Amino acid sequence: MLKAASVALCLLVATASSVVAQTQQPGAGGGIASTVANRSFFYAGGQYVGEPGKQVMAGQMYVERLAPREVRQPFPIVLIHGAAQTATNWMQTPDGRKGWAEYFIEQGYVVYMVDQPARGRSVWHPDINGKLRMFTVEQIETLFTASQTLGKWPQAKLHTQWPGTGKKGDPVFDAFYATQVESLLSDVETQTLVKAAGGAMLDRIGPAILLTHSQAGLLGWVIAEARPNLVKAIVALEPSGPPFHNNAPNDPKARAYGISDLPLAYDPPIASADELVVERQAAPDGEGLITCTLQKGTPRKLVALSKIPVLLAVSESSYHAPYDHCTAAYMKQAGVPLEFVRLKDHGIKGNGHMMMIEKNNLEVAGFMAGWLGKTIKP
Repeated sequence: MLKAASVALCLLVATASSVVAQTQQPGAGGGIASTVANRSFFYAGGQYVGEPGKQVMAGQMYVERLAPREVRQPFPIVLIHGAAQTATNWMQTPDGRKGWAEYFIEQGYVVYMVDQPARGRSVWHPDINGKLRMFTVEQIETLFTASQTLGKWPQAKLHTQWPGTGKKGDPVFDAFYATQVESLLSDVETQTLVKAAGGAMLDRIGPAILLTHSQAGLLGWVIAEARPNLVKAIVALEPSGPPFHNNAPNDPKARAYGISDLPLAYDPPIASADELVVERQAAPDGEGLITCTLQKGTPRKLVALSKIPVLLAVSESSYHAPYDHCTAAYMKQAGVPLEFVRLKDHGIKGNGHMMMIEKNNLEVAGFMAGWLGKTIKP
C-alpha cells in the first residue's frame, strides 16, 4: 500500500510539473493577473421580451474590463472577436504565450473584451435569436491554421506563423479548436444585436478605440453608426468583405449596404440599398487580387465614419489577402479617413487570419499600437 501511495505521489508530481511546463511558456511573462490593477465585468444592453409571466432578458453583451496599474493612454481599447470566437482570443495564445489583452494593458490602455450577444457568456435564446452555426475541424484547418498546405487562394502557401502543424491532433491546434463556439447564423441578427449592445457599452464607458477582427469588422462599422461621437478610432483586422458579395463561387450577394447588412447613413441619403449604384472593376489591381465592386459616378459618403480614423490591415497569407483592398477602396471612396496596410509591406510576414495568436502576435500588436500612438490625440 505504501508503494502504491509512493507511485501515486510521483505521478501527481509529474503531472503538476507537466502543467507548469505547459503554462509557463518562454516569453509568457507573469500573465494578465500580474499586469492588472482592477478586473471587473458588466453586461451592456439587453431588454425584456416575451409575454407577461414568461419574460426573459435578451440581447445583453458580456463586457470584461481590465485596468493597468498605471493608465497612460487617453482612451480605452475595446477588443471585439470574430465568428466562432470569444474573448479568449485576446487573453493568451493556444500555446500559452502572452495575448493582446496583456500587451495593450502593458502599454497603459484600459482594455475591454466582449463576448458578442448570443455567444459565449452572453445568453443565446434559440426562439428569439435564431439558429447557430459551428465551424468544422476542416474549415478551421483550411482557413486559419494549416492554409499553407490546405488553402486554395494564391497567397495561402506563404503562411508560416501558426505555432504547430495546424492540424487535428497537434496540441496547439486542439487547444485552439477547444475554444471554438457556435455563433449566430444570421449576419443581420448579429449586427442588430451588437449595434444596440455596443452603443450601450460606449454610453457607459465613454469614448473608446474599437479593435475588430474578421466578422467583427462589420460590428465596428455599425457601432460607429450608432455612436459616432464616442468612437475615437477603429483598427479593423481583415473585416468581413468584400463589399456587396462574398469571395466565393458565383459571388453570392452579401452586405447590401457595402460594408454592412444593416442600413447605413449615406450622403446624399438613400431610402434603400437599391439606390447605391455600383459597378465591378474591369480588371484587378494586381496579381492574386479580385476585382472590386465600387460606387459608380459621384460616390455617396458614409456619414458616421467620415470623421473616424480607420486602420484596415491584412496579413500576407490570409484568405482575406485577395480582397481586403476592395473594402478599403470602397470606404475611401465613401469619404472614410482610412489607411490600408498589408503587413508584409512593413516586414511582418507569414501571418494568416488569426494573427493575434500566431508566433509573432506581439510584433503585429506593436504595429497596431504604433499606429494608434500616431493617430490618437487626447
